[in-house]
Amino acid sequence: MVIAAVMVAEARSRGASAVAHGCTGKGNDQVRFDLTTMALGPDLSIIAPLREWNMSREDEIAYAEEHAIPVPVTLESPYSVDENLWGRSCEAGVLEDPMVEPREDAYEWTVSPAEAPGDPLYLEIAFSAGRPVALDGEGMGLVELITRVNELGGAHGVGRIDMVENRLVGIKSREIYEAPAAAVLIEAHRALESLTLTRETLHFKPLLEAKFAELVYYGLWYDPLRTALAAAVASTQEKVSGEVRVKLFKGTCSVVGRQSKYSLYDYSLATYDRADEFSHRSSEGFIELWGLPLKVWGIKQGRED
Repeated sequence: MVIAAVMVAEARSRGASAVAHGCTGKGNDQVRFDLTTMALGPDLSIIAPLREWNMSREDEIAYAEEHAIPVPVTLESPYSVDENLWGRSCEAGVLEDPMVEPREDAYEWTVSPAEAPGDPLYLEIAFSAGRPVALDGEGMGLVELITRVNELGGAHGVGRIDMVENRLVGIKSREIYEAPAAAVLIEAHRALESLTLTRETLHFKPLLEAKFAELVYYGLWYDPLRTALAAAVASTQEKVSGEVRVKLFKGTCSVVGRQSKYSLYDYSLATYDRADEFSHRSSEGFIELWGLPLKVWGIKQGRED
């Protein structure tokens, strides 16, 4: 959607009446390009040659070779690759058989977990209002931090995803993703949220996340609901500040520590040792009231068993 928005802005600056993109008729990216253009430049025409040409992947490679057009694919490695700061996707070729294990040539950002270092790497990530702001005590801008975690995570085989997804156009597609920073930062962020958000907020927020992700996936970034959800999510992040320690090892990312000045974790209530200040007697009355509807239901069933 960012690319499409810039494309519309560029068309405006040049006085153009149309925009063009190279998306095929099968992918989700065409929907994002078209819907963003519809929202920001509804008067612009959209040209998508690959929705008109009847060319296979092999035909396209042959055409490129015939016209000396440099492309980073061959018949032996015909992958379709997209990448940005947040991740890299790979499809086509042997990956179109969901039963075939991806070859190592499908990956570029991550080493095989089997070949990753034998010693774990510990990282400490600091967050402020839900945003990562420092790595191992060094303050960083978001782009720099994501780039660095991509490098570190990839070197330890973290962030490989092999999935079959449901495309918006109605077909299933097998995709290989590499997203080391996403895997690490999302895991760390969730750990910090578990410490700082109330139970009800923590249990409800995944519903907001799922709908937000769906809207973005479907190209509806400029739908008013996406804006409303973004505001709701932002309000949950006001106290999500603190530090999280993660361990990267052989393709895994594990949270091994977390702390925050806004932590709702109370040691005196959680502990089972002598510092325990929780009123155990209170539980009896709580359970009696909580289970009262179920108790009445059980009595009314008149069970004979």
